[in-house]
Amino acid sequence: MPENQELYKSLQEYGYVLVFKPILIPKGGKPKGNVDTDLVLRAMIEYPNYDKAVIVTSDGDFYSLVEYLYSKNKLKIVLASHKKKCSILLQKKAREKIDFMDNLRSKLEYKPKNK
Repeated sequence: MPENQELYKSLQEYGYVLVFKPILIPKGGKPKGNVDTDLVLRAMIEYPNYDKAVIVTSDGDFYSLVEYLYSKNKLKIVLASHKKKCSILLQKKAREKIDFMDNLRSKLEYKPKNK
């Protein structure tokens, strides 16, 4: 999306490889990319090229991918936003390899140094 160009540039400078896909914008609606299937396919295409996957989602649509990666010892962790909003099915498939961003807030938030 054109308004996100600075974000894309920053991510690329940090070493991320971005894969863009077409989006649809329905009349009066929000942009829709339908990326779930693409992400699962990309994870499987790249499967031989990584040791462990970090999946960032709370969406139960990814439970099959998480289950497969877990069974092959290729799942590092699933990072979900909040436990209350995370799919129960996803939590069951990730087992002990899931953490929630709200648990990590104290580690990740900016704390200015005292002068």
